[in-house]
Amino acid sequence: MRKALVVISLLLLVAFAVQFVLAAVGGFTRPAGEDAYALHSVNGMAVIPILTVLTAVFAALAKAPGKLIGLAILPIGLVLLQPLIAMLAEASTDASGVSTPLGLTIGGLHALNGIIAVHVVVGVHRAARKLAGMERADTTRVPAREAEPA
Repeated sequence: MRKALVVISLLLLVAFAVQFVLAAVGGFTRPAGEDAYALHSVNGMAVIPILTVLTAVFAALAKAPGKLIGLAILPIGLVLLQPLIAMLAEASTDASGVSTPLGLTIGGLHALNGIIAVHVVVGVHRAARKLAGMERADTTRVPAREAEPA
């Protein structure tokens, strides 16, 4: 079960990387239409939430320490926050539907929240690898011994 946690947390990390790529695809699509961010939305509203919940469930099933289970649960809240931030950004336009500085700032928080979620998932993945025995607990380098003079 611990190796399964490593795999699912890696898949979640990959899904987040893909999410950033899909955001860029939406941002660079010309002409920008309603569906420019369609793939970004599908990944963010279906794939990432499912993988996030599975990561938390696998952490519990792997009998991970409480700290790791809590860390695995944290992205669920961050993922749920994402569409709320996006809706607030979209709602913060002027009367003609043009972006406002407030709306753009809120939109920036959407990206920042995504970066924070990725950082947390990296921590979950590292801890899962350590738990599964795939990584040394102490990652500091120890200098090689010098040869004794003859």
